[in-house]
Amino acid sequence: MPVALYDLSPDMDAIMQIAKEHNLVVVEDDAEAITNTYKGRQIGTVGHMSSFSFQSSKHLTAGEGGMIVTNDETLANNVRRFNSLGYACVGSRKGKITKNDIQDPNYSRHVSVGFNYRMAELCAAVALAQLERIDELVQRRIDVGHLFLEAVKGCDWFVSQKTPADCTNSYWIFVAKLEHTGVSWHQFRDAFLANGGDGVYAAWKLSYLEPMFANGCPVTHPAYTGTYQNFAPGLCPNAELVQPKIFQFKTNYWNWDDAEKQAEILYKIIRQFS
Repeated sequence: MPVALYDLSPDMDAIMQIAKEHNLVVVEDDAEAITNTYKGRQIGTVGHMSSFSFQSSKHLTAGEGGMIVTNDETLANNVRRFNSLGYACVGSRKGKITKNDIQDPNYSRHVSVGFNYRMAELCAAVALAQLERIDELVQRRIDVGHLFLEAVKGCDWFVSQKTPADCTNSYWIFVAKLEHTGVSWHQFRDAFLANGGDGVYAAWKLSYLEPMFANGCPVTHPAYTGTYQNFAPGLCPNAELVQPKIFQFKTNYWNWDDAEKQAEILYKIIRQFS
């Protein structure tokens, strides 16, 4: 499950080649990257399946929930049943369970393991309305992202996320890496807030360094026959190097004056520490 982190696609061609060699199914996690492209292809169309999020901070929001897309009907049937209690009467072409389907004492309902992950109809209606405005909603974040890009332009110690030439960036958030040897993450954050900046976000601690894993997460499933992974620092050194340096700035400003003000504050703080 490769993640389009901060809405830029991973190198999907290389990932799909690895998957082909090892007979793996690839599920793209594109929660933050709707409408983006990778080498001219719509993100979400390269892997075998792709997931998108409608959580409240995303480009399109229904409050919670999301969607999965695939062009493989077998996978689509499995996904539909997984999110609908494993019911036999649903599939890629039928999502709603009717009373006529299940009001039969001889009916075998559950053909596979499943959960009640169905999106509420109200949330689905909101998501459809958001979909009608997708170009407008995404473009505003792109425009705000470009404001922040201008604010950090020319600074060699506050480095924005690079968008490869063969990809597009819809700026779910604006991301930069602090490389100033004399300024800590917290000092920069505090200065930004003191000058009127909105709350900024850090990159979450790497999953395997969270207490659940670091303190020893037991694997008890009888099908598990592998070697237990020792989750300790050093497992992913590049990620461990970058994670403490990352700043995330929100881009969902619908008042343009507010967006300009935040970019100006960032510009001011960079000059203050330069």
